[in-house]
Amino acid sequence: MPDPTDFDLNPDAETAIRQDLVRVALGHRPADTLLRVGRLFDAPTGTWLDDAEIAIKGRRIAFTGPRGSFPGTAAAVVDRSGLTALPGFGEVHKHIESSHLTPEYEAALVLPRGNTWTCEASHEFSNVNGGKNLAFWLMARAAGSPLKIFPLPGSAVPPTGYEVSGGHFGQAEQAAFMAQPMVAGLDEVMDWPAVWNPDNPSHDRLWGMIRATFAARGVVEGHAAGIRDLPRINAFAAAGMASDHEAWTAEEAWDKLRHGLFLEIRPHSMPEIIGGLLERGLRDWSQVAFATDDRGASDTLRMGATDHNVRLAIRSGLSPETAIQCVTINPARHMRLTPWVGALAPGRYADIVLVSDVAALDIAEVWADGAQVSEGARYTGPLPRIDWPDWATRTVQLPRALTAEDFAIPAPRPGPTARAALLRPFHWAEDFIETELPVADGRVQRDSARNITKFAVVDRHTGSGAVGRMFWLGTGPATPDTGLACSVAHDSHNIWAVGSSDAAMALAVNALRDSQGGWALATGGRVVAEVRHEVGGLMTARPAEVYDAEWQAFVAQANRIDWMYEPTFSPRWSPGFPERLQFATLTCAPWAWVLVAPNAMAPTGLVNVATGQSHPVVW
Repeated sequence: MPDPTDFDLNPDAETAIRQDLVRVALGHRPADTLLRVGRLFDAPTGTWLDDAEIAIKGRRIAFTGPRGSFPGTAAAVVDRSGLTALPGFGEVHKHIESSHLTPEYEAALVLPRGNTWTCEASHEFSNVNGGKNLAFWLMARAAGSPLKIFPLPGSAVPPTGYEVSGGHFGQAEQAAFMAQPMVAGLDEVMDWPAVWNPDNPSHDRLWGMIRATFAARGVVEGHAAGIRDLPRINAFAAAGMASDHEAWTAEEAWDKLRHGLFLEIRPHSMPEIIGGLLERGLRDWSQVAFATDDRGASDTLRMGATDHNVRLAIRSGLSPETAIQCVTINPARHMRLTPWVGALAPGRYADIVLVSDVAALDIAEVWADGAQVSEGARYTGPLPRIDWPDWATRTVQLPRALTAEDFAIPAPRPGPTARAALLRPFHWAEDFIETELPVADGRVQRDSARNITKFAVVDRHTGSGAVGRMFWLGTGPATPDTGLACSVAHDSHNIWAVGSSDAAMALAVNALRDSQGGWALATGGRVVAEVRHEVGGLMTARPAEVYDAEWQAFVAQANRIDWMYEPTFSPRWSPGFPERLQFATLTCAPWAWVLVAPNAMAPTGLVNVATGQSHPVVW
């Protein structure tokens, strides 16, 4: 049986495990399993070994070599000579929360698709309950899940100095995190204005976290969105940021590679970037990996997990060998995890992807922790049942039910109109939009004829229930008396709501107060559809297929609503049900003016996160 202590890289257990592996490799002790395969991919060299065998002891590999070279015996011999063995795939940068599944159900979803280890970019749950962040991410593994999760505590906790969330990380917290063996480093440093500007209120906090990471020789992950000119690329690299996953073009990716940044390519920009790097003659791809970043369970069921990234890379022009290295040895080297993952080599976890066709990446079986965990797309491994504690499931802290009055915007002065600030989804301009809006009954009104609706952010973390509200352009329901609310709001993960009436917005938010998170759609005076994210307001402890069925039913109801739309700066903002509003409350660069839950640093909720300037929403 695998060693039950071999889940968190405990130094004492690790030493004992490796002493045992030494004896197994020499033939002094028997292996548990001898797995024989037709070919084995050696990720460090990018070469193939034909007719190979892998000796497994517990959860680890003890020996690899040609068939017949293992000097010892094994309790079981498994023949897979018709299949090719690849190392388990790794995610260099992923928010498991964005799958909307808790880690044990994420494992059941992604393991059959080859993903055996994940560097969890953990600022999502951290902004819900920062104090329990590490306990949350290690719980499923301790309960028996085969998916290896290496947490990187979030630098964006809170995301900026002008927000309040459910966590607050600084130098002391990061130093404590870095003392834990499973923690690989510091998650993406997103608040670039706070890094370069000593006057920014988050400057000292961020540099304290960076210092604690350097002290433990950890990796400082970057987030260089909008940083494309050479002075800022140089400054970003000089600050110690090791990577970027925000490059959109081949030129940007090339410039960042040439200045020492590890490039993490996301699928939406992969064809252009890979094609452009090949055209520029890139020969050494060791500074490149593929990042899923955010992908919901429904999309994973439809398109795949890390395997989708590899197939897309091959279609984009990479050789299968290089594409596989970009999800195995390259991310493992970058994250300094090569003693445990990234290669089919002694001492590493026995995580093996067995494929029938390498170029097509047809996955027949996946092994994790030394045992088979899938047949085709079907998960067959252990699925621990976790009773998630209240600190994970009671995270929507609203002191009372909200009413329409909480979303009303009083007129600043008598008169038929008022001046109002407007934003729109993914508003990356340096200033907000201004317009004149009608006033009725002392309240500033929407103007649906001009695609102007109301948007709100509700504090769900501190117990204040503070509501920031303003007018937005080109989103939300045109259908009367309709409101949409969600507790997934990157990155503070307060509740956002958008609606054609204040009463409908209140109804949708109150539904989330009752369910403890997810999505709620209200129209005609009643809630017509919900999706439950009962863990952290971000995830559900249910199988992907069950969650997907609920999500598809919700989308079917949402498609009956008439949604406003106007183009914006984001190429991924599209007409119809505005699912991507989950990401429209981001406050990292290149955002400037944003709406946050009102607090002492941003009393109206409308604040410029690059300068700290606050502004009324109407005047």
